[in-house]
Amino acid sequence: MADIRVPKLNNNDAEYLLVEWLVEDGAPIRAGDPMVIVETSKAAEELTAEESGHLHHGVPAGTWCRPAQSIARITASAAAPARREPAAVPAPAVPEADGPLITEPARALMNELGITEDAVRALGVAVVRRTDVERLAAPAARPADVPGPAGGTRRTLSRVQRAVGRAVETSHQTIPAAYTAVRMDLGPLLARATRLTRETRRPVGLAELFVMAVAETHADHPMFFATLTPDGTAADIPDAPHIGVTVDAGEGLFVPVVHDAARMGVKELATLLMKYRVAAAGGEFTERELSGAGMVITLHTEPDVVLAIPYVLPGTACALAVTPPSDGTRATIGIAYDHRLVNGRDAALYMGRLKQIIETPETA
Repeated sequence: MADIRVPKLNNNDAEYLLVEWLVEDGAPIRAGDPMVIVETSKAAEELTAEESGHLHHGVPAGTWCRPAQSIARITASAAAPARREPAAVPAPAVPEADGPLITEPARALMNELGITEDAVRALGVAVVRRTDVERLAAPAARPADVPGPAGGTRRTLSRVQRAVGRAVETSHQTIPAAYTAVRMDLGPLLARATRLTRETRRPVGLAELFVMAVAETHADHPMFFATLTPDGTAADIPDAPHIGVTVDAGEGLFVPVVHDAARMGVKELATLLMKYRVAAAGGEFTERELSGAGMVITLHTEPDVVLAIPYVLPGTACALAVTPPSDGTRATIGIAYDHRLVNGRDAALYMGRLKQIIETPETA
């Protein structure tokens, strides 16, 4: 018998909404089969079974669940096992008399975007989730401006922008960040980007090549990819570099993750980052694509930007700010870091190594 527990899906939410069971209570299930949909503030995620057997629900759809909470069990028998922990209190959801169940996040977004109940009924789904409403509203992800109370204009912030604001607030309140910047000659890297774009027939630019360069630093500087334990007494160091890359589609910032970036070739990486840019336009990310980064690369592509100081995302160690060349081929590249994990001397050594890789990309 195996307990099914809610995994930690992101660092910004203390609880998630169990939206829908995909397998009926007591029904057989095979290892790897999707069994339940859990919704966070960023995305809906399907959880899959880790072993085969019969699935027994521990909590109903519409329940708020905490990370590590038991929500079901898989047993060899179809007979329901004795419950070992009480079910959580179901979260408010809005059942329609002759229509689908509308979850609370979906209802809130409907109100924000002006989506009617008739429109969601037309979707033909039994449970309306926030992601269903987002797809229905696309591409109009933000309501129109309205007159403000003092004669100006009131603009509703997008859901993504509000999430970014919460992450920044948490970062400033909890992370003792510091910052180091170094001048680098990007000329050799830009020349390599031009050559690789021609060879791979994929768009290769600073984003792709900085991901590759940062991945190369993992072996010698693993603390720059670490995660602080909840009690603040230790660091969990991953065995591979998982690197977030900022993508801003105009309605808010996404930070999708390149998992195990060191194993990727440039063509594979360019294809993945292009996929992420397309996904950002509609917010079509899975939770895994937005989770797991230890280091984040923030891209500042406007030609007149000479310096950028990023914030450190909760759950990450560092954020590297990449700016375009402002003096010929030279640019100021900076790193913000969690001082609990990284000291100033370490940051200087790290940036020295990164500078070496960037300025001699074919030999470093």
